[in-house]
Amino acid sequence: MVDLNVKIGQLELRNPVMTASGTVGYGLEFQDFVDLSRLGGIVVKGTTLKPREGNPYPRMAETASGMLNCVGLQNKGVDYFCEHIYPTVKDLQTNVVVNVSGSSIEDYVECARRIGELERIPAIELNISCPNVRQGGMAFGVTCEGAAAVTKAGRAAYGKTLIVKLSPNVTDIAEIARAVEAEGADAVSLINTLMGMAIDAERRRKVLSIGTGGLSGPAVKPVALRMVYQVAKAVGIPVVGLGGIMTATDAVEFLLAGASAVEIGTANFIDPSVTVKVVEGIEAYLERHGFSSVREIIGALED
Repeated sequence: MVDLNVKIGQLELRNPVMTASGTVGYGLEFQDFVDLSRLGGIVVKGTTLKPREGNPYPRMAETASGMLNCVGLQNKGVDYFCEHIYPTVKDLQTNVVVNVSGSSIEDYVECARRIGELERIPAIELNISCPNVRQGGMAFGVTCEGAAAVTKAGRAAYGKTLIVKLSPNVTDIAEIARAVEAEGADAVSLINTLMGMAIDAERRRKVLSIGTGGLSGPAVKPVALRMVYQVAKAVGIPVVGLGGIMTATDAVEFLLAGASAVEIGTANFIDPSVTVKVVEGIEAYLERHGFSSVREIIGALED
């Protein structure tokens, strides 16, 4: 049997495959399509201190080899999560990771603190990279100073595994990864979506309500791979790779580039069972190449 176990901080995953925030709701919505217990973990939709309505419609658009979204972190707030969502997900037989976002450092801190009180939530993903909100979000993730400040505050407020989600909309993502590592991040995840735009030529209008949105899907994979490779070389903490993963081969490429685990996002909209297929595909790859553990291929890209 091939050993698929990996570790992210203190978070132990039965295999390196998780879902990306915002693509499977709270996981329960996908139970009819996929056995969640076969996944390393699920990262639930973005959670903020106060409820958010999100951006006006339309807020999704299909593009060549991908999609744009400007949902804007629509959610009912951390109190609603703790009171209504947590009781329904706490007994899922997989790791449930909460994606935490905010408009200010104080928002991040309080949201993280409240999530930290939930016994069966072993980790949070601090989202300092969402491009679809007017305040906060990506603003913290595009400078070393901002990224370091929110990570330091989040670390002080949260005692379990802290993953910081990085923005690709920067000049040097490795520099920012080092900054959050220095302030106590247990891991980094990357990439979040790339800023993009869609135009309706016939109507001569922007397609998305706020004009721009986050590009995801296969189109971003080469950029994501390059950034994961650079960051994995630059930091000593684990890297979680995401961005355009559609198949097991895609996931293996991220592992070879240095990712200790991967998240699958847009592909869930096309095939709700894709995550389990990727797990099976990684296992088959390892067996085919004579590896006994997935850890043997992490960062094993040959020059």
